[in-house]
Amino acid sequence: MLDPRALRTFLAVCRANSISGGARLLNISQPSVSSAIAQLEQSVDAHLFDRSRSGITLTAEGRVLLQRAEAMDNLLSGAREELRLTQQGISGPLFVGGTPGALVSLLPAAAARLENSIGEFSLHVLERADAQLATMLRNGKIELAFVTTGIEPPPPDLEEITYSREPFALIVGRGNDHLPARLSLRDMQDMQWVLPEATGAFRRQVDALFMSADVALPENAIRCDSLLTTKAIVRGGRRVTILPEKVASAELSIGVLRAIQLEDARVQRSVGIRKLRHGRLSGLGGKLLEALG
Repeated sequence: MLDPRALRTFLAVCRANSISGGARLLNISQPSVSSAIAQLEQSVDAHLFDRSRSGITLTAEGRVLLQRAEAMDNLLSGAREELRLTQQGISGPLFVGGTPGALVSLLPAAAARLENSIGEFSLHVLERADAQLATMLRNGKIELAFVTTGIEPPPPDLEEITYSREPFALIVGRGNDHLPARLSLRDMQDMQWVLPEATGAFRRQVDALFMSADVALPENAIRCDSLLTTKAIVRGGRRVTILPEKVASAELSIGVLRAIQLEDARVQRSVGIRKLRHGRLSGLGGKLLEALG
């Protein structure tokens, strides 16, 4: 049985990057920290880190234990906050993360349904890249990750659920009012573009869209990972982009952007959530999952 106090000491050492720094964080003596770490290493029968003048370097076993220690710390912090909110008649807190497009497509409607069904709740939403979201799920910083789905199987410890599929559209501003309501990607090869930069799932779906139409990726492109910036660039000039209509629904509704149907768009964009396969959701996490369905 691992001693939770020893795990918290280990976590403090990792966060401070030294034994002495961990002791200062915990406001205890350095020998006490060294003794706790030695006992922890004995109980797990593994060397957890190496020390040097520049700090500590975690071993493979240390990295695994750090993830568990962070999950424990997040669980305890969440429990304290949940008790405090319960006394005020508020559900939560619930921490979720996601990529911008997936969050915009799924979370607003689900949050509205959740509010109608349970009343007041505390929800924290964090925008992150795909690679960061998996780590945040594993260390307990978030319970659900809103992501582009269907690109590749999730890791064995994660479960993926798709909630929405929709076609991509060509999104243009008023500077392209002359363009018709339907076009093919081949017709747009000479246009100026704004396209995603990151190597995440959304970028791969956009790339797959061009590949399925047998059209080369545009060279004359601004690569941008911010949806707000992408839409602002398109809105204010002659550049075009590819997005699902839901992601630009606010701008489309007031007429500052326009969606053009792509005749050769054979790839649909799918979004959903990832969560720990064998993880236990909080009460509010389960309710949000129901609201998504």
